[in-house]
Amino acid sequence: MAAALLLIRYCVLFTFWTLSDAKIEIVAGEPDVKVNDRYLLLCKAGGEGTITWFFNDEEVEEDNEDFLIEKLDETSSKLIINAAKLSNTGTYTCKCEYDSGGDKETSADVFVYEPITFGKTATYHEFLKGGQALIPCVATGKPAVEVQWYRSSTQLGTDGMRGTLATASSGFFCGKPRITVRPDNILQIDDIQREDRGTYTCKAFIKGRPLFETLDISVVVNTQPVVEIHEKQKTVKSGPDSTVSITCSTSGEPKPEITWSIPTALDSHRHEFNSDRSELTIKPVKREDKGEYICTAKNKIGESTVTAFLDVSEHPVVILSQSEVKVKPGEMVAVSCNISGHPMPSLQWIKKGPDGNTGFSSSGRIKVQGSDLIVEKVAPSDGGLYSCIANSSSGIKEEDFSLQTSPGKPSQVSVNPGAAAASFNLSKAVVDGGSTITAYILQWRQDPQQKWNEMVINSTDPLVATPLLPYSKYSFRLAARNIVGQGEFSDISNARTLGEREPDKPFLTDKEIKFEENIARLPFKQLDTGGSPISFYTVHYKADKDDEWREKDLLPNATEIYLHDLQYSSDYQLKIVAHNPNGPSMPAMLNFTVPQSSAVSKPGLGKGGVVGIVMLVFLVLLIAVDATCCYTNRCGMLMFLAVKLFGQKVPGSKVMEEGDGNGTAIDMKVNGLASPRGSIPKQQAQNSAPPGVQSEVTCDKAPLTKFEKAPANGDPTTDA
Repeated sequence: MAAALLLIRYCVLFTFWTLSDAKIEIVAGEPDVKVNDRYLLLCKAGGEGTITWFFNDEEVEEDNEDFLIEKLDETSSKLIINAAKLSNTGTYTCKCEYDSGGDKETSADVFVYEPITFGKTATYHEFLKGGQALIPCVATGKPAVEVQWYRSSTQLGTDGMRGTLATASSGFFCGKPRITVRPDNILQIDDIQREDRGTYTCKAFIKGRPLFETLDISVVVNTQPVVEIHEKQKTVKSGPDSTVSITCSTSGEPKPEITWSIPTALDSHRHEFNSDRSELTIKPVKREDKGEYICTAKNKIGESTVTAFLDVSEHPVVILSQSEVKVKPGEMVAVSCNISGHPMPSLQWIKKGPDGNTGFSSSGRIKVQGSDLIVEKVAPSDGGLYSCIANSSSGIKEEDFSLQTSPGKPSQVSVNPGAAAASFNLSKAVVDGGSTITAYILQWRQDPQQKWNEMVINSTDPLVATPLLPYSKYSFRLAARNIVGQGEFSDISNARTLGEREPDKPFLTDKEIKFEENIARLPFKQLDTGGSPISFYTVHYKADKDDEWREKDLLPNATEIYLHDLQYSSDYQLKIVAHNPNGPSMPAMLNFTVPQSSAVSKPGLGKGGVVGIVMLVFLVLLIAVDATCCYTNRCGMLMFLAVKLFGQKVPGSKVMEEGDGNGTAIDMKVNGLASPRGSIPKQQAQNSAPPGVQSEVTCDKAPLTKFEKAPANGDPTTDA
């Protein structure tokens, strides 16, 4: 019995849980539906049962022509509004009676409307300034449509209330708001102004629903032309580079057209207008451009004019008697300055300097007399640029005059001695006398009775006196030199050089590097040897992309570093160390870049062509010398070949016969020795010379002379 009660209790609880957990919903689109649109509502129940549709609490019959009900399965059903009507607006309810007992329902609202339209509402209006503007907005739609007016997102006033539109004029006209919305939705603007032009928005909406449409309406306020010229009188200087512009500002609606009336005929080469002809530019300005310039603005409402006057003057002109003078200190300089212009300019002389410009009075060592600048007893500090300035309302013109003299005496000079050199430091720049310092003269000596040792150092190089003896007392001084001459020497400074030590690091600069293809030549200087002679230099260099340094040694008297087989378009690091018996110096470092190869094929012989020409000339000279030897002395290579080919009787060769018809021998001097010369006996080719007979030996083993004549008791066969 207890088990049966427990089972019944379980079934009741399960049924209650099932019914309470069952869900029902309507799936539909947006609730706002246009007239004649088809609309679907889908009802989905959480369990099997019978689904019934209701409209505004009345059950929808299956034969209702406005609706179509279709059962999809035991848990879902759909209701279709075939062609929506305004009368279909209302609440739709889906109710499900579950087979397991109980029921549930849910509802959805549908709003049917007729779309908003503006019909033939005009979107463009023109009004005359100061009049009344009526701007209609005809909006239709169902249910009832309401209208609001906006400008720049700001709602305009309604029912006679003052509008919130900000204008330059008062918000009221004749005691009433100037901008109102009438009951018939017409926007009314009284005493309309140019500030009222622009875009207005008519917003029509269905009350209570998020349904609206907007229409932008353009409003144009026509006004009389207004023309202005801000500078009604202008003064401009004439000249080939002079330009003047006259601007005519206009306003009005519609936009007015602009015309000009000027004192001279229009010249397209000198007179230029901008795109709307509101600006006239004259270039260059001439004296005849002086006069009245009338600007006229005209539109369909009316026209307006304004006049400007242009006064043309001449720019000042400055002419100096001389633009540059080079003098020695103590001499006098006078320069004249002639000025002209219209109106007549004033004249002023000044000296230009880094600390500003300096004027002059009519007295003192530097003075102005009339239009002349006079400098008496020129000093180094007087050197520099002087300017004659002509100033008038037409402008300012200046011309510079350069006064150049010798540099001043160096001051605040300090000497830093090393072991074999001493460097000079200038704490204060030397007065250059108006011309750039080109060099410094360094002097030193050990004894006041000695003659000064001297070095001339380029102004861009380190000021170092060398060679000096280590641990010795010296007197030093220096002077500056420019294009005019040498200045006064500084006061003498005394210093003692240091003892022997390692050398200072060499001086390197990338400004003096020279490249020949991939070969670099880098000059360097050894400023201080440390008191001992330089033993050698060690150079290390490598490309940035390489890991290993390359090394080479230089002789102690080297002044340049030559690096071969460098890589084109590569960055290199270089360091050089000087060595003397006391040790190495600190390394001098330098980075440089090898430029891209500039090798191109150039017309010319090249090295091979030159070598070929030299060899050809040498061969021709060799043949000429050999031929001369062959035909004069029957020697040389040609003679040797001829003998081999033709024998000793060479065609065309000359044989000198011994003696004349009386048997007298011909005497010849060879190398300063007298020896008889005659024909060569044929037997000589096979036999040796008999006793008492002398023979000559030639380079080709062919005799060049005859044998001497045999004595009377000799063999008669030896005679020719």
